[in-house]
Amino acid sequence: MKAVTDPAKLLMERLMRLLRLRLWLAERLQPTEWQATLMWAALAGFLGALGAALFSASAEGIHLLLTNSHSGIVESIRRLPWWGRLLVPAFGGLMAGCVLLLGKHLVKGKSSTDYMEVIVLGDGRMPLRPGLVKVVASLFSIGSGGSIGREGPMVQTAAMLASLLGRWRQFSTQQLRLLVACGAAAGIASAYNAPIAGSFFVAEIILGTIAMESLGPLVAASVTAALTMMVLSGPDNLYQVPTFTLQSPLEMVPYVLLGFIAGTLAPGFLRSLKQAEAMFVATKLPLVPRLAFGGLLVGFIAISVPEVCGNGYSVIVQILNGEIPWMILLGIVCCKWLATACSVGSGAPGGVFTPTLFMGASAGYVFGSAVQVLWASGPSPGAFALVGMGAFLSAASRAPVMAVIMLFEMTLSYDIILPLLLCSVVAFFTARGIEGHSLYSEALRRKAEENPKAKLQVGRVGDLMKPNPPMVPLTARFAEIAKLFISVRVNNLYVNDEAGRFAGAVSLHDIKPYLADPGLAGLVIAKDILREDFPRLHEDDALAEALGRFLSQEGLQRLPVVNADGRLLGSLSKNDLMLALVEQRRR
Repeated sequence: MKAVTDPAKLLMERLMRLLRLRLWLAERLQPTEWQATLMWAALAGFLGALGAALFSASAEGIHLLLTNSHSGIVESIRRLPWWGRLLVPAFGGLMAGCVLLLGKHLVKGKSSTDYMEVIVLGDGRMPLRPGLVKVVASLFSIGSGGSIGREGPMVQTAAMLASLLGRWRQFSTQQLRLLVACGAAAGIASAYNAPIAGSFFVAEIILGTIAMESLGPLVAASVTAALTMMVLSGPDNLYQVPTFTLQSPLEMVPYVLLGFIAGTLAPGFLRSLKQAEAMFVATKLPLVPRLAFGGLLVGFIAISVPEVCGNGYSVIVQILNGEIPWMILLGIVCCKWLATACSVGSGAPGGVFTPTLFMGASAGYVFGSAVQVLWASGPSPGAFALVGMGAFLSAASRAPVMAVIMLFEMTLSYDIILPLLLCSVVAFFTARGIEGHSLYSEALRRKAEENPKAKLQVGRVGDLMKPNPPMVPLTARFAEIAKLFISVRVNNLYVNDEAGRFAGAVSLHDIKPYLADPGLAGLVIAKDILREDFPRLHEDDALAEALGRFLSQEGLQRLPVVNADGRLLGSLSKNDLMLALVEQRRR
């Protein structure tokens, strides 16, 4: 006759095996919350690259549907009859307006879809449906030849996916904001094959700091995104340019002059976009007709100058390779400026990053052609065009480090670094002297003024803590403790007494002696293995005081938070604390 197996004993043995595996992994790998953050940042970068690739493919599909051509936007528009050049951008604006109008009826509320606002002023939560509406609308604006860049919606998509990932994992507010920033960095890296510049774009422009607490995850996300795009589309750099060499230190003189020119033009370019927006708003046209009218104006310009359509990438390549005479380019850049103002002013969803590079390349090439007339043996106009891209971007974004790194990554032309550095710095200080706000800070400033309470204010431990930490009562049996350790990724379980006050903690390593004897473990309760001297924080403690407590307790990544009565309110992560301190230092 077979012996009857005790289900409780089998359950305990199974828990023991799982707990021994959990303890072995904790002792061998010793994963910290910082390491986990890097892992989730890399996953956000991977998802961001997939989202950016999907958006790019979708935009190409819309472009094919509207123009019946697989060529680039400029070439496709050039092949159309005059009425096609006029109507395709207008139809794209019309469809974008219809999508946005439909989205307003489908999506209630005023949740922000701007990733910069969500990172700097918000809590890291990007709503899915409003974000998708904006992305779909941008597909029609971009696919139809609107004079805007596709990098904006690509970054928006990547940041939105990162926000969804963080909300699924129930990240804290600080971690969620950082993960959204990682998504934005991945979007830039995917759009321009520039992982270092993607990291510095977010760190320098949005976060305003290059502290390793934030820069490390940004780099992990950007590199993962760049590697993913390399697998999907190949390892080529974005702009194929001739080799430029610096022959004499005297060549730096005209580059300095170019810096002053770019620093003067960039604020004017940004002001013209804001003025165009005000002019379109003054027409009091509804959303759909306004976007259609903006597209119609772009199409009208494209009848004679099809180069104004799209973000300007193909024309930039021609400029860098000296394929467009400067007199013709001068007319193209004026028309492109006007077309970009029409697209942006009408409210067409998209980016202005690549159009900014277009303006810099054009200004640099025209200036370089004038220099060549006076100095035949001087640098080629293509070299001035390349440096002009970085200088104009530096002046517009107020981020010279990012601009220099991005131009180097996009072209892999090291010989241009010295004039690029000098010219970008000169352009930066010139633009800052003319206009205090940058391409991105102005929008954030307006958002902050509209909602002065939007920015998260963190000054004490209670503002940062995460509520409802894993806890057990003093009388919890070993099986209950084991189940909680297996289901929750923590190394310490907090214990409450009968009155609900924090009594101490049970460490994962403290239960190791009981794993070899299931019978003995069955007799143990939480009170028997409790660490009553476990360090704790009070909700009114200052952040600096909390940091000192963490530093005095080596190896602890999370501490319990109690109130004045000793009741357990939540827990504080060391990683969240470091991110909050970095934010305070930036302010």
